[in-house]
Amino acid sequence: MFKVIEVATPEKRVHAVVAVAEEMKAADVQIGPPFEDGRRPIRLLVGEIDRQALIDRLHGALGKSENWRITMLPTDAAIPDEPEPEKTAPEEEDEEAKKDEQARASREELYHLIENGARLDANFILLVFLSTLVATVGLERNDVAVVIGAMVIAPLLGPNVAFAFASAIGDQKLMLSAASASAVGVVTAIAIATILALLAAADPSTPGLMARTSIDYANIILAIASGTAAALSVTTGLSSTLVGVMVAVALLPPAATLGIMLAARRFDLAGGAAMLLGANMASVNLAAQLVFMAKGVRPHGGGDQCGDVGPPALGADRLHRPAPIVLLTRRGRTIHAHMRCQAWVI
Repeated sequence: MFKVIEVATPEKRVHAVVAVAEEMKAADVQIGPPFEDGRRPIRLLVGEIDRQALIDRLHGALGKSENWRITMLPTDAAIPDEPEPEKTAPEEEDEEAKKDEQARASREELYHLIENGARLDANFILLVFLSTLVATVGLERNDVAVVIGAMVIAPLLGPNVAFAFASAIGDQKLMLSAASASAVGVVTAIAIATILALLAAADPSTPGLMARTSIDYANIILAIASGTAAALSVTTGLSSTLVGVMVAVALLPPAATLGIMLAARRFDLAGGAAMLLGANMASVNLAAQLVFMAKGVRPHGGGDQCGDVGPPALGADRLHRPAPIVLLTRRGRTIHAHMRCQAWVI
């Protein structure tokens, strides 16, 4: 899978960018004529290399110079293919060990993919309404098939993955946006379930409801597995629809159960459902964040822009400055991804 990375850089940084591209073994490097503003375009064709490391190295090469931009473009094919040199047995083993590291998407690509799922809009509210409506009916009838159908349309995957990702990269703006969307979704689900239960005079004693009024190890394991799969779905390309069902199973039924129990004035059972919902949300986000960290998702550490990323000495206060904007373009759509550095305050 090839990708094109275009760098528009001041003339004085051209040699530094080319040196980074050659060191990172880009498949092709093309230097174009300068623009009217004096910047020179450099197009890099990259194959199975660690794109995140390449982008971080480019950040460092561009340094504090102004008026530069990195653009990432997808490619459908590159002809001829990149030749593969013959490798000895130890080299083949090293390549296999690095395969997962190199294949993962860059931090900026993940940001573009995940940020879209954290948006709070009318479509999100509508999907929460529909999924809660179906889930409430399924729980009241103790119909597993109906409950599963509600999970398919529940939009709770995006905000939870975005919150875990924002925590991993230290992006407070994305974290706030994801937390807001998740909170609104859960509160909306509880309110809708309460209203529906009041209108239908729901029976709170069905087995499907009673099973979600207390915390046990099985529920926590389900939530942890859901969070792990959610993070893997965006870093390795698993089916987001199937993983979204897993996350919804951990979050939507407890939320609907909480609403139904509130409508029935069974506040003791409502408290148990609320604790289960809170424990599941914490487990999903914790598991997802751990997966992102294990996959190497870290705050940007381009030294010239932010300094070394890491905790300061004890007793010191430090707040890293934001890195320059990275412009991502995918099939004609332009997205500004403001990547922030980790803030450490001790």
